[in-house]
Amino acid sequence: MADGDDPVGDDPTIDDPHAATRRLAAVTLDPASIGRANRDVEHERAVAIYDLLEENSFAPLGDDAPGPYGLAISLVEGRLVLDITRTDGAPVVQHHLSLSPLRKVVRDYFLVCESYYSAIRTSSPSQIEAIDMGRRGLHNEGSEVLRERLKDKIALDFGTARRLFTLVCALHWRG
Repeated sequence: MADGDDPVGDDPTIDDPHAATRRLAAVTLDPASIGRANRDVEHERAVAIYDLLEENSFAPLGDDAPGPYGLAISLVEGRLVLDITRTDGAPVVQHHLSLSPLRKVVRDYFLVCESYYSAIRTSSPSQIEAIDMGRRGLHNEGSEVLRERLKDKIALDFGTARRLFTLVCALHWRG
């Protein structure tokens, strides 16, 4: 075995011939769920979707067919709805999640974000850095809560959970 080679079994593509297709190729936010927002908020939402599509690992559990997948995210009756399809629009599965476990961290995240953006204008670099560390910590916490809520439904890595948490927050951005 050459230096740096993976032994058989350590490379997930050996066990899963579809590993490279276990990803999202399209993501949409339901316009009725997000409402109208200013141009800056719309830009932030577009960047969040772009970032998610650029790098993700996403596979609905129990779906043995290859991806990639489409994901429509919406809020329905106070629940987060993740509608997963094939890229041709064929339905795969729809998950409805209570937002209760995420509410506090989303609220705290927005409060710290407001402090961060305010601090950028008036605070020292060390103060800005301290607030940013708190912001990133809350973002990570929300990502872990989301990942935990999805563990029996969707296989995703931490980076994908972080990007999805950003989009869950995007549903609440009003600008």
